[in-house]
Amino acid sequence: MAHTCRGTIPLATAHIGVGDACHLVLTSGGRSYHLKATSEAECQRWVSALQQAKANATVLMHHSDDSGDEAPIPHEERALTQGVLKTLASKLDDLSTCNELIGKHGAALQRSLSELEELRASNDNTDKVKAVNERATLFRITSNAMLNACRDFLDVAESHSRRWQKALHYEREQRHHLEETIEQLAKQHNSLERAWRENPSSYRPQDGDVSDDNEEAEFFDAMEDSTNVCSKRTHQHSSVCCISQTISFSSVCFYMFVCFKDTSTNHMQLRRTRRTRIPDKPNYSLNLWSIMKNCIGKDLSRIPMPVNFNEPLSMLQRLTEDLEYSELLDRAARCDSSLEQMCLVAAFSVSSYSTTVHRTAKPFNPLLGETYELDRLEEYGYRSISEQISHHPPAAAHHVTSQRGWTLWQHITIDSKFRGKYISVMPLGNIHLQFHSSGNHYVWSKVTSTVHNIIVGKLWIDQSGDIDIVNTTTKDTCRLKFSPYSYFSREVPRKVTGVVEDREGTAHYILSGTWDDKMESAKIVESSQGGGGSEGKQKTVYQTLQPKLLWKKYPLPENAENMHFFSSLALTLNEPEEGVAPTDSRLRPDQRLMEEGLWDEANIQKQRLEERQRQERKKREAQANQALEDGQDIEGYQPLWFDRKTDENTGDATYFYKGGYWEAKERQNWSQCPRIF
Repeated sequence: MAHTCRGTIPLATAHIGVGDACHLVLTSGGRSYHLKATSEAECQRWVSALQQAKANATVLMHHSDDSGDEAPIPHEERALTQGVLKTLASKLDDLSTCNELIGKHGAALQRSLSELEELRASNDNTDKVKAVNERATLFRITSNAMLNACRDFLDVAESHSRRWQKALHYEREQRHHLEETIEQLAKQHNSLERAWRENPSSYRPQDGDVSDDNEEAEFFDAMEDSTNVCSKRTHQHSSVCCISQTISFSSVCFYMFVCFKDTSTNHMQLRRTRRTRIPDKPNYSLNLWSIMKNCIGKDLSRIPMPVNFNEPLSMLQRLTEDLEYSELLDRAARCDSSLEQMCLVAAFSVSSYSTTVHRTAKPFNPLLGETYELDRLEEYGYRSISEQISHHPPAAAHHVTSQRGWTLWQHITIDSKFRGKYISVMPLGNIHLQFHSSGNHYVWSKVTSTVHNIIVGKLWIDQSGDIDIVNTTTKDTCRLKFSPYSYFSREVPRKVTGVVEDREGTAHYILSGTWDDKMESAKIVESSQGGGGSEGKQKTVYQTLQPKLLWKKYPLPENAENMHFFSSLALTLNEPEEGVAPTDSRLRPDQRLMEEGLWDEANIQKQRLEERQRQERKKREAQANQALEDGQDIEGYQPLWFDRKTDENTGDATYFYKGGYWEAKERQNWSQCPRIF
């Protein structure tokens, strides 16, 4: 096992003892486990198997110790240690021999004593008394030998214990120093990565810094062999950049980015610098229970809530925040294997929850017709548009197009219930992802989010349920299981596991990790049927290669705890931008006032907008009733940028982007947009 957990026993250091006829005892670390077999034969088989496993574990442990990266032990020190171990082993053999002799002579002495008891009444007992004396003498000699062997063993162990303790202390200090060094390197790497994400333009070289020969440059992925990180081949020369294996792949990508530039364009365009902070969250206190105690069982979107329990982002912006790790889809678009591609798509589906671990506040419920755009063509090659297509129940349509080989769209309806102690948020609908080169089309849905401790205690959020990802083109599948948190569970909190299978149902990859930190994949090399699982089903045991990191969460920005725990991307989502549609969430006044810390003013604006929306809904209902009385066809609310159609893969009615938004933005013609703010 790569790690231990509660209940595991290291066999290499365990003691295996035999109790009564069918009992055996495993002792390790001060704990004893008493096991009972159904027969003496079965007990002996278990003892033999455990002893063999102990021997194997001991060999593996020594092999692991010998194959590490530690500094070489001096020859004299190694020879001395081996000599001591041989002496201890010899003394231990002596103890075993004495133990067997004591048992043998003790049994003989017991038999002689029993015979002497039977002959007590007889006068001819001289020979028996002599035999008892001889056996008692042998038993005493053997016992003395046992005591001497124990003393010798103890003397040797004690004479070297101080030196071993010193060596152990030195190794612990070395390990602690190494951990501190690695942690410092990781912090430096994260700082560099965050600095680049926040201001990529400051790391781009000037036009004169790079030769025009770079137009013929070729770059190669560093995922398989990190010793040769990047290669550059030109007409005149070739060079190889080699970076230490301790640098992660993302660091290599960062290094390549700042060292080289794409000269396919004739001029360098300066990228916009995005903001890295927002005003600190005010410390307002308000009793949530006093507001919600009369709302148990109701739809959360229908409960009038002050902005005190919101975060300064709309649900459309939270939906767009799923693109935080869009580079996973960029990598997936370059995959030749659909199964490897599935692993990256699964990691992307999990990564969308990483920003929620500290985000217990409720996003603003968008107004009907509200939109949100995110144009990141320059930085990440994609642009996104979303629109609120229904107010009750709240529903949004979302469309993303990437120049790096993929398109994503989704139609999500939010069903939320307040249960007294907790709030459940259930996103209904499917997420679609299609890769341009292969045509692979993936479909999956979201899991349930639950906010706990509404009445008393600190609010915390959990994700639970299953995500079934299906490649409708190749029929590959992946089921991800989000384990709900349990106080009594020994599992890692926020655990996510999954298996990637082909169309035949053959498993190829095991996925594991947590939704708030990272996901890994391990290629399966062999599978077999193990012991019984739940409900009488047999468990499948997989043998895998070493896991590979698929996704790792970015560190939060500095002072994030005072900025609603926003990620680097979330901090930029509500940043004012020129030229957006008049229905864009950035222009919503109550949300803007809340971000600026003016919560009282924000509450006034929120009530105004909600009342205006209620009046608009009543007007539409009156128009529908009038049309019904006149015998005319009733046409409900029609979104501006999305059309309702039947999905060919799922057969469900969903909303597809019908185009026109980016063209309208280019012309700055928003005449068709309603006035909702």
